[in-house]
Amino acid sequence: MPQQVCVLGSTGSIGTNTLDVMARHPDRYRVFALSAMSRVDELLAQCLAHQPRYAVLPDAALAARLRDGLRAAGVRTEVLEGPEALSQVAAHEDVDAVMAAIVGAAGLAPAMAAARAGKRLLLANKEAIVLGGALFMRAVEQGGATLLPIDSEHSAIFQCLPEDRDTWHQRIDHIVLTASGGPFRQRDPATLADVTPEQACAHPNWVMGRKISVDSATMMNKALEVIEARWLFNLRPEQVKVVIHPQSIVHSMVVCRDHSVLAQLGTPDMRVPIAYGLSFPERIESGASMLNLLTTPNLSFEEADAHRFPGLHLSWQALRAAEGSTAVLNAANEEAVAAFLERRLRFDQICRVNRETLETVAPEAGEVDSVEGLLTLDARARRHAQDLISSRSATV
Repeated sequence: MPQQVCVLGSTGSIGTNTLDVMARHPDRYRVFALSAMSRVDELLAQCLAHQPRYAVLPDAALAARLRDGLRAAGVRTEVLEGPEALSQVAAHEDVDAVMAAIVGAAGLAPAMAAARAGKRLLLANKEAIVLGGALFMRAVEQGGATLLPIDSEHSAIFQCLPEDRDTWHQRIDHIVLTASGGPFRQRDPATLADVTPEQACAHPNWVMGRKISVDSATMMNKALEVIEARWLFNLRPEQVKVVIHPQSIVHSMVVCRDHSVLAQLGTPDMRVPIAYGLSFPERIESGASMLNLLTTPNLSFEEADAHRFPGLHLSWQALRAAEGSTAVLNAANEEAVAAFLERRLRFDQICRVNRETLETVAPEAGEVDSVEGLLTLDARARRHAQDLISSRSATV
């Protein structure tokens, strides 16, 4: 029987690429549920094409619009609304796999629901594990879920390791996450105050959503990936390293105890890790173009300079602080990026808001022991970040 797949965040870049891969293998996969934040027209088109059992939107007004469109087209997809509905479809007994591609902290609860229900969990929402940390990993273990990373870097690490996870620590000295350096890799940091959202979203290698594109430009995306890697592979913070690799061909590397280096290479196309996650431990056609080593430019690597990329180094600071500090960092960054995209904060102020929030907001007792507690901590950090942003808005 085909696997029933729930795609959370289906109208984003990861979601649309997931549906593309699934459509190439109609005998293997069926769309069980789709969800979106606000793109009703795109979600309607996906429902018409894939006819899922459920579609989820955040509120009644958006849900009513989708119902009207489905009714007019004669499609019988049931429309659900609200955050609880996301967890409902993610944990549904008929679901085999969940693509967790909701951007930001909003993806934590449905990812936790899928983990507790023992699903094959394809994790593209790095914020869920950055926010959830130990609580999230316990849910995966206790629920018996199969956790498969979809970020290209973490998928690369996973692909370089044996399927027997119990042997990982016997093999790993450290891992190396690669980073393109984003659009401002060679730009003088002193000139970044004038960066516009359009410039920050123009990634040289990857096609991504606006939030993650800004994170790539500040290197906060890589900071979150450092935190994610610490939890995914149960590593000490110092075992996770980062290098700049402008070509985005080597997606990441594992340095073994004998100092052998294992790397996964490929074209910069998210359909590769998505196809691997869907089919693991098999491999299926992804639709990505073949890497041609004869025409590939020379591969180069550079130091991830702390002066040029100060946001990156907040990851290790947060990991060494009290448990829950990574949630504080993530919350501050979401607020700062949103303010930048709305032109209420300068690009060079994003890292300052993140650092000051991380150093000021301390997790309180009990906040890291439940989803509700983590969301309370998340809200406190957001309020502090919003206050900082308001105090800087006059200078923008």
